[in-house]
Amino acid sequence: MQIDPTSVGPAARKVLAPDAPAPLRLMGAKGVLPGASPSDLLTVIVVLSTSGGDSAQAIAAQTLSKLPRPILEGALSAQLLGPVVRVIAELFGQDLSVLPRLLGQAALDEETLCELCMKADEAAGELIGTNEALVLSHPVVIEKLYMNKRVRMSTADRLIDLAVRNGLELEFPAFKEAALAIREQLVPEPSDDRNFSDQLFLDLDKTANEIALTEEEAICERDDEGNERVVAKVVPLFAWIQKATVTEKIRTAMLGNATARLLLVRDSNRLVAEAAVKSPRLTENDATQIAAMRSVSDEVLRQIASNPELVRGYQVKLNLVTNPRTPFTFASRLLPHLRVNDLRAIARSKNVPGAVNKAAKQMLARREH
Repeated sequence: MQIDPTSVGPAARKVLAPDAPAPLRLMGAKGVLPGASPSDLLTVIVVLSTSGGDSAQAIAAQTLSKLPRPILEGALSAQLLGPVVRVIAELFGQDLSVLPRLLGQAALDEETLCELCMKADEAAGELIGTNEALVLSHPVVIEKLYMNKRVRMSTADRLIDLAVRNGLELEFPAFKEAALAIREQLVPEPSDDRNFSDQLFLDLDKTANEIALTEEEAICERDDEGNERVVAKVVPLFAWIQKATVTEKIRTAMLGNATARLLLVRDSNRLVAEAAVKSPRLTENDATQIAAMRSVSDEVLRQIASNPELVRGYQVKLNLVTNPRTPFTFASRLLPHLRVNDLRAIARSKNVPGAVNKAAKQMLARREH
């Protein structure tokens, strides 16, 4: 680790000099350096713990792992160097007595801040999320906290609300859906309602994990009349989902497992359904099931058909083409990728739109000639 020698005091500079005597380096590594400020002493320990390859490095690493509280607290009362902030954030970023002063460090860079957000537990997420000045200076914090399942649902809602009130347009999946949902419920909720929301989000996720379907199990089945209904196994989860608000459903669609996502993609609220299909956790197996659903919107099917990663699978292509809700523009683009026997079945089928029948017949005719 390289630092500017002029950024530390004379005592620290002597220890970090290339020609520093071994006894002096060992003293610095142990956190014993008369005349050095706590911030300089911490800088010395951090620098020595990452360079040298000698006994001083090993001792400095040990000192850092059991850093005396007075040194840490004294150092954090000053402004630390960027490399030192990064190391302290990694080691003590979840300590709620340290985190507020870390967040106040001018040298805290966005990459380190994002790491803090991704590793945050419920309390740390709340502490970071309530620092509005910091969040507005680094809007990416909203994404990192929102996508961290350990962060409270009420904190996630408050962050989206903050973005909406300040006109921020973020690019992470489902931000637009979450922002629209927040606009529809901007009246602040009482504290007890927020607590209920936090617990409901946790209970919903717990239920989803307890009854998770395997990849071989379908989320829906059809009755004798061809109507879709969810399988009995997931009815308890379906009941939990009915209790959730739109914003809770959207975040569950982003962070939940496949079972929850496959239920939410069928939600009557288009914001929820579109968030589910935009989830970064959506898999090809999910897409295969969704593409076969007659109960999803054409926009959901459009999203799948427009995603090159999802339509690589043959069954996804086939399900989209044979789903009468798939917009013809997309179904027609996928027809050339189907096998001849499937084209023949589609050309004869009464369960696909006439335009798809006709296109399949034309394609068969061209292939046969």
